[in-house]
Amino acid sequence: MKAVADVSMYPLRDDYIDAIDEYLAALNSEADIEVKTNRVSTQLYGDYDAVMDLLQRATRQAYEQFGTAVFVFKVIPGAGRTVNGYE
Repeated sequence: MKAVADVSMYPLRDDYIDAIDEYLAALNSEADIEVKTNRVSTQLYGDYDAVMDLLQRATRQAYEQFGTAVFVFKVIPGAGRTVNGYE
């Protein structure tokens, strides 16, 4: 089953750019997951289990490396690439 996930990260620190850049690098590390970033969030498309595993690993890594942050996740299991304009 495929899935679309939308994630936003809000680091609770003054130097938030490095934390966001590292998180985006982790999200872009899987060749079999399509990643598209805009000004507000990042969308991932791929196999449901692979997307969820990547989100779990990248979020844990960000927390361990940079401390507390707020993460907003939206996941649509079984969705195609064209959900809400994502292509």
